[in-house]
Amino acid sequence: MPVEIEIIDKYLPFLPKDLRTEFSGYADCASFPKGRSLLHEGQYIKVIPVVLEGLVRVFTQVEDRELLLYYIKPSESCVMSFSAILNNFKSRIFANVEADSLILLLPSEKLLGWTRLYPSLNNQFFQLYNARYTDLIDTIQQLIFNRLDHRLLSYLRELSALRGTPALQIRHREIANDLGTAREVVTRTLRKLENEGSIRQSERGIEIL
Repeated sequence: MPVEIEIIDKYLPFLPKDLRTEFSGYADCASFPKGRSLLHEGQYIKVIPVVLEGLVRVFTQVEDRELLLYYIKPSESCVMSFSAILNNFKSRIFANVEADSLILLLPSEKLLGWTRLYPSLNNQFFQLYNARYTDLIDTIQQLIFNRLDHRLLSYLRELSALRGTPALQIRHREIANDLGTAREVVTRTLRKLENEGSIRQSERGIEIL
């Protein structure tokens, strides 16, 4: 549905007033439930998502294995989608809604013009590129140098902070997908962390101690 300027002013006050008015005239705003797919690998991108509320998970997939790339948090967008539009490439990633979300959808055909007219929009995407690059370096370092139990505990802490909950309701298969490993390995490593007193598993979920 069309987005009211008051919504954009509320969630994106750091953008210039003229740009927020442009968004109001051309963008849509929609609510998406947890689990909804936003983007598939191999499709051309028609809209750029900007998360206003909630959380979106961006990942890549090879055969039946997934690997988490990053999360899109409130006031952030998807830099991989932005890059695909700039280069007229098909999407190389998947994006799923991780928690019930309110998302602003910017039409791709307007985006390039907006980046030329409003340098502040470019600055926002450059900052996101830098953040995602840092995330990528951290992921590579963890894959190469850190043991799985350290990676898993770090992952649980980050996800707990992102979701704002001390107890994570998440399946071992989902964790395995994000970390690029097998479910059985995650189950074994969680048991190890629990025996060490780092976490507790209960009906509430996985709690970090």
